[in-house]
Amino acid sequence: MIQSYADYEYYLKCDKVALNKTYARPHWLGDEVWKYERLLRKAEYFANCHSKNPLRYWYKYRLKKLGLKLGFCIPLNVVGPGLSLAHPGPVLINGACRIGKNCRIQTCVTLGSTNGSSKAPLLGDNIFLGDGCKIIGEVQIADNVAIGANAVVVKSITEPNTTWGGVPARKISQHSSGENVIKATELVSAKENNQYEN
Repeated sequence: MIQSYADYEYYLKCDKVALNKTYARPHWLGDEVWKYERLLRKAEYFANCHSKNPLRYWYKYRLKKLGLKLGFCIPLNVVGPGLSLAHPGPVLINGACRIGKNCRIQTCVTLGSTNGSSKAPLLGDNIFLGDGCKIIGEVQIADNVAIGANAVVVKSITEPNTTWGGVPARKISQHSSGENVIKATELVSAKENNQYEN
């Protein structure tokens, strides 16, 4: 969760690396997904660090408006640094969810609760969520897990470094999410350490 301006800058750097962007800022035309992620982090920063500043309402409004255009419904303070949204298209995340660092989310993904419960999924680090997958209920997903396209997860996945698919989801491989996820937080930390050493 962003608790300072330094955190805000760190999240922006990690998200940029996760999206595989090499230029400084989003292009005026295009890069809507990157613009959305930057706006998400700005709204989180103002909500957490400047709660009395009326600008927080403006950024939250802009985030909601752009989210409706792109099909994203991602509440504040849910996703860790290194978020990579693959394309515009439906992504629905419950506000009670918590997602670790370096998460790659494809289109038509739903993370939610069930039967009126307030409990929602808790995802670890380096998670890949394939197109159309659903993770429903009070489930936990271990680190370095890949969820295949159209899989439906209703039970916790406690085994890290595995791939799951099907309805309901079952383990289909001992392969981790490594090929599908950019570990942006590690790359950003390594780059910053190199700068301090030189």
